[in-house]
Amino acid sequence: MRSLRVRPRVDSATVPRGLPPPELQELLAAPNPCVIATIRPDGELHTAATWYEWPGDGTVVVNMDGSRRRLGHMRADPRVSLTVLDGQRWYRHVSLSGRVREIRRDPALEDIDRIARRYTGGDYRRRERDSWTAVIDVERWHAWDGGRDLTKT
Repeated sequence: MRSLRVRPRVDSATVPRGLPPPELQELLAAPNPCVIATIRPDGELHTAATWYEWPGDGTVVVNMDGSRRRLGHMRADPRVSLTVLDGQRWYRHVSLSGRVREIRRDPALEDIDRIARRYTGGDYRRRERDSWTAVIDVERWHAWDGGRDLTKT
């Protein structure tokens, strides 16, 4: 039988609040892979890959089609987490936890086009879409690079 090594639980009191340091904000400002976690009505987690935007003001902007389950989850429970992976070194990542401040329609596709240009260089290709934007207030963050905790730098 294989034994599992249990890592110590992260105490939320030790997870930093406020903006991450400039070198981590650079990582967040780049079009890197991201996974968002929302909470389902039964309390279980739901994760999905997503594009995002980091305006640098302590918020994250995401956009999704109206049919996406995470949109309903955000409406029911605003708590979310995102993990942004360094596209060049996946062992380097920043995780952000917060609450959805605003959910709004994106009928002219302005938000999704802006986010798509970060990732593809062009506007979002599917023009017939029920587009919705969520603005997330980041409350806490933590970061790792390999085995090194970047919250303590």
